[in-house]
Amino acid sequence: MPKIVEIRRALSDHEPEILTATPRNHAAVAMILREADPGPEVLFIERARRRGDPWSGHMAFPGGRIEPVDRDAREAAERETLEEVGLSLAGAESLGRLADLRGRHAGRPDAAMVISGFVYHAAETEPLRLNGEVADAFWFPLAALAEAERHVEYKVVRGSRTRFPGICVGDDERHVVWGLTYRFLEVFLEIAGHPLPDRWAALGIER
Repeated sequence: MPKIVEIRRALSDHEPEILTATPRNHAAVAMILREADPGPEVLFIERARRRGDPWSGHMAFPGGRIEPVDRDAREAAERETLEEVGLSLAGAESLGRLADLRGRHAGRPDAAMVISGFVYHAAETEPLRLNGEVADAFWFPLAALAEAERHVEYKVVRGSRTRFPGICVGDDERHVVWGLTYRFLEVFLEIAGHPLPDRWAALGIER
């Protein structure tokens, strides 16, 4: 897996696809990396289970909808990170932006969302302070994302789909990265030169 210096170089040369979105249907997330031994770690959160929340219980990056107080998507990602896990990105290094992705609320075609992803290198990672929207948060080795035994098939009903590729980042099925966060990891690792295998095709799933 790449080191921070390699990630910095790769993202500096990357031109992400930016999608048009209204503030009402626009959200942003922060993919936060830190130096560790033997390699970088990435911050994941487990969202609290809440009725009516389309991302209830998901493994994710810190983030949320863009609010009127936010000047842009990046500021929204930084604000949400501070609110959700108590980590200020004011002094963190902005490594770059990933391609925008489209998400969709299951069963609601009118709720299509554009999600923007921003990558940071945080030198200072003070103890995390979780708010009520986050059930758990932890740092996970970037290199472990490539371990074949962690690649699982995640089963959940989402529209007409019931099977998704996932990566287990914990001890049970609660800690499986899938869906939108998995897609952001695909985008990131492709840019970094360490692409994930095409498990969509392997599982016979149309993206």
